[in-house]
Amino acid sequence: MKQSKKKKSQDCLELIKLIPDYDPFDTDLDVYYFDPFNSEDDDDDGTVVDFFECYLTHAKGSLTGKPFLLEDWQKAILLNLFGWKEKKTGFRRFRECFIFVPRKNGKTTLAAGVALYALFCDGEKGAEIYSAAAEREQAALVFNQAKFMVENCPELSELSQIYTKAITLEQINSFYRTISADAKTKHGFNTHVAIIDELHAQPNRDLVDVLVTSTGARDQPLIIYITTSDFDRVSICNEKQDYATKVQKGIIKDDTFLPVLYMADADDDWSEPATWRKANPNLGVSIGEAYLAKQVSVAQESMAYLNTFKRLHLNMRTETKTAWLDMDRWRDCKGSLKESELRGQVCYAGLDLSNIQDVTALVLAFPVDERFQLLCRFWIPKDGAEERDRQHSIPYLSWAEQGFITLTEGETIDYRYIRQEINELAKVYDIKEIAFDPWNATQFAKELQEVDGFSMIEMRQGTFTMNEPCKNFEKLILSGDLDHGNNPVLTWMASNVSVQTDQSGNIRPVKAEGFAKIDGIVAAVMGVGRAMFTDWSQSVYEDRGLIEL
Repeated sequence: MKQSKKKKSQDCLELIKLIPDYDPFDTDLDVYYFDPFNSEDDDDDGTVVDFFECYLTHAKGSLTGKPFLLEDWQKAILLNLFGWKEKKTGFRRFRECFIFVPRKNGKTTLAAGVALYALFCDGEKGAEIYSAAAEREQAALVFNQAKFMVENCPELSELSQIYTKAITLEQINSFYRTISADAKTKHGFNTHVAIIDELHAQPNRDLVDVLVTSTGARDQPLIIYITTSDFDRVSICNEKQDYATKVQKGIIKDDTFLPVLYMADADDDWSEPATWRKANPNLGVSIGEAYLAKQVSVAQESMAYLNTFKRLHLNMRTETKTAWLDMDRWRDCKGSLKESELRGQVCYAGLDLSNIQDVTALVLAFPVDERFQLLCRFWIPKDGAEERDRQHSIPYLSWAEQGFITLTEGETIDYRYIRQEINELAKVYDIKEIAFDPWNATQFAKELQEVDGFSMIEMRQGTFTMNEPCKNFEKLILSGDLDHGNNPVLTWMASNVSVQTDQSGNIRPVKAEGFAKIDGIVAAVMGVGRAMFTDWSQSVYEDRGLIEL
């Protein structure tokens, strides 16, 4: 048994060296020592790895109910966290840990296991153990997996009391539960261990600061941050990542902070499998190479998805905004639109109502012959148009002379004139709906609906509402199933549009800085988005399908 324990100790010593670009032995060995075992008893050779693999099971997917057999990279993290101790006190060396891994690498399952190990094996009386996230739903993901693990293990379930939102050890007055950034109050904690899942999604630093400051009365507290990359911005996630990187590189000496960073570098080829392996330690286990190859194919076609792929699957920090439309593909969609051929046809309109001195856009989306044809109308105030043309080098006057823009009288946009034109268009085309952004347009939309009889549909401009319409609009461009009629105003706006991506990869159109306009693209996305909710579009794409994005 002693020899077996010695061999096990040697194996653990090799495993803890697997943290990328970090040497845990680069510390004061007169202060800290490594002992992976849960007990000093020579006959007890149990480690944190044994706890995971003997008592915990998977809670999701094809492995549900099967033992949680750890990969070497996971063992390295756990053995470092729970094997290093202070010589003077025997307490844990590491007090903070930053685990930086892309999506689909088993972060949530690992977090659930850590919470349970802290609850059942630390022996801390009155322990408060939390898994935290930005939103309640995300926080519940970790807890629900932990709850399943306990319920599926007779030994653990016998020791504990399992509730809807908590697991407790009443004999030592300890508990594990979840909290979120939107909790009404987060003060009054006495945290022993906290695992903050998806740190990049935290709206601010408040929850992190509360948890860190609540550990002051504990002998061996531990805060673990588990996250994918954030955008390039000021955030608590980027702050912790930057600190972890400096500890990893030895720029900052902090023996109590464990930096675990799996990521691609800026000069790595994101399309190469070697880069995927570098950033995804669980490649071939919880995430497949074929899946990543498919995502690369999509990213090669979509500039918008490229940043999402880099951030979520390679942990590369990206901008919140990125250029959206492939203008070569856009020009291929110029078609041969003839307005006369659309008379009497069903269409769905998108209306982007400007402020009083800007461009107002109406785009009619016609589902014709399994494609979408767009018909545009643009309006700007006549007074000041020449000045804006000259100052901003935008050919508003030339476009007006060619009939692509209408100049309304006065210094501000004439909404009455626009309303009249929409009613005239309705005499020529069968406008089923008009989608509009309610910001600054409520009264105008009310008149169109209650006085003129149009069906007005609110489409707010957040990522939740605009994500699917945007992605479907891009699919039409990539598949060549959009005909924009080579409208120069719409093409100019297409060249100006970027997309802003939220933490979940959802997108919405945004304009570049300066005087660029995107009103027509926003209107087109809304019109096409509403049209694709109809029975017509469903029947077409059920039969033929859209290219996957």
